[in-house]
Amino acid sequence: MSPVLPSASVLGARAFAALAGLNRFSDEPGKLTRLYLSPAHRQAAEFTKGAMEVAGLTAFIDAAGSVQGRREGPRPGLPAVVIGSHIDTVRDGGRYDGNLGVIAGILAAQAIRDAGIVLPFALEVVAFGDEETVRFPTSLSTSSALAGHYDAAWLDSRDADGVVLRDALVAFGGDPAGIAALARPPGAIRAYLEVHIEQGPVLEAEGEAVGIVTTINAQCRARVRVTGEAGHAGTVPMALRKDALTAAAEMALALEAIAVAHDQAVGTVGVFRPDPGATNVVPGAVEFTIDFRAPLGETVTAMEAAIRARFGEIAARRGVGLEIVPYSREEATPMAAELQEALAAGIARTGSNLSARRLPSGAGHDAMAMARICPAAMLFVRCEKGISHSPLEAMSELDAGIAVRVMIETVLELARRDGAAIPG
Repeated sequence: MSPVLPSASVLGARAFAALAGLNRFSDEPGKLTRLYLSPAHRQAAEFTKGAMEVAGLTAFIDAAGSVQGRREGPRPGLPAVVIGSHIDTVRDGGRYDGNLGVIAGILAAQAIRDAGIVLPFALEVVAFGDEETVRFPTSLSTSSALAGHYDAAWLDSRDADGVVLRDALVAFGGDPAGIAALARPPGAIRAYLEVHIEQGPVLEAEGEAVGIVTTINAQCRARVRVTGEAGHAGTVPMALRKDALTAAAEMALALEAIAVAHDQAVGTVGVFRPDPGATNVVPGAVEFTIDFRAPLGETVTAMEAAIRARFGEIAARRGVGLEIVPYSREEATPMAAELQEALAAGIARTGSNLSARRLPSGAGHDAMAMARICPAAMLFVRCEKGISHSPLEAMSELDAGIAVRVMIETVLELARRDGAAIPG
C-alpha cells in the first residue's frame, strides 16, 4: 500500500502559512530586511527551530548561526540527506528567496514522518544564516562552515557600522570557537538538496512550475576605490579636475561593455558611494562594488583581466588612484548527475503535466558550498516575471506546493535507490 502524502494544494497552503509566520521577523518595519546575526535573524532562527521540532526533527541553532534539524534513520549516525536553504535576506527583499527552501524542507520532513515512512538514512533540514553576503564581506560563510571551508579571517571583518563579525556572533548567541567543529566528516552527507525560486524568467516563459538546475555559474565580487581630488564645484575648471565620480562612472560603463562582450556573462555595480557626497563639492573619492558572472570559470577569469586593464586605463587617463580588492570568488559548480535524475523521477511522480526542464543558475546558492563535500542538486520554482531581491517577488501557492511534493518524492526516490521498500 502506497503511503498517504499531502496533495500539492495542501502543501502549498501549509507553505504559505509558514512563510507568513517566518516573514514577520524583519530589521526594518514595513520591509523584509533580515541581515545575518541581526535581532530579526535571531527571531527567525528561533521560529525555524520551533517549526523543525513540530515536524519531528531534533533541532538547534549552531555556533555559526544556522539552524540544524535532524531525524535519525534506522540507527543513529547514518549518513543524511540534507535539505537546506537560507533565512537571511537582502535589504527590502522578497518573501520567498531562501525562505521557501527552508520551509519546503521542513514540510517534506513532516509529511514523510506523518506518512509513517522509515527512510534508510537520516533526514536533515538546515536553515543557513549568511547566504546573501549583505552585512559582512563573507562568502556563503554558514554553509562553508558545514563544508569545512570556513575562512577564519571572516570573523575579523566589519559591517558598514564598524561592528566586527566575531562580536556580532557572540551577541547573537553563537560561538566563534565552535565553528571549526561544525565541519561534517567525509561521507556524513548522502546528498544535499535545495529548493529555490528561479530568480529568473525562464520557467514562467515556458509555462513550467519547476526546473532542475544543471550548474551554478562562476562569479567574482570586488570592492573598487577610486581616489581623486575634492574641490569646489564652482571654482575648479573642468580641465584641472580629478573627479573620482566621473572616473568611477566610466568604469561602471566599462564593466557593462565587458559583460556584453563575453558569452552569457553579466556584470553589475551594486553599491556606489561618493565622498564627501555634497552638492557643491567635486567628489574626492568613490567606493563601489562590482559583481560579474558567467557559466564558465575561464570566462570570469578573462573578464577579471579585462576589468583590471580597462579600469587601469581609465584611472591613468583621468589622473586618479585605483584600488581593486576581490572579496569573493566562486567557481562554476555542476550539480550531481545522480541527483538531477532523482529530481526528475520526483517530478514525474508529482504530476503528469510537469516536465524535468533543465537550466543553469546565474545566482549563487548554498549548494555551491555544500557541493564541496557531497553530491548536491537544486530544484528551481517558477516566480512571477523572474523578479527577486525585491518586495515585488511573487509566486503561486500551488507552485510552492508542487515544489514541496517534488522534494518529498525525490527523498523517497533516493530511499528506493538505497534499497528501501517504499511503494510508489
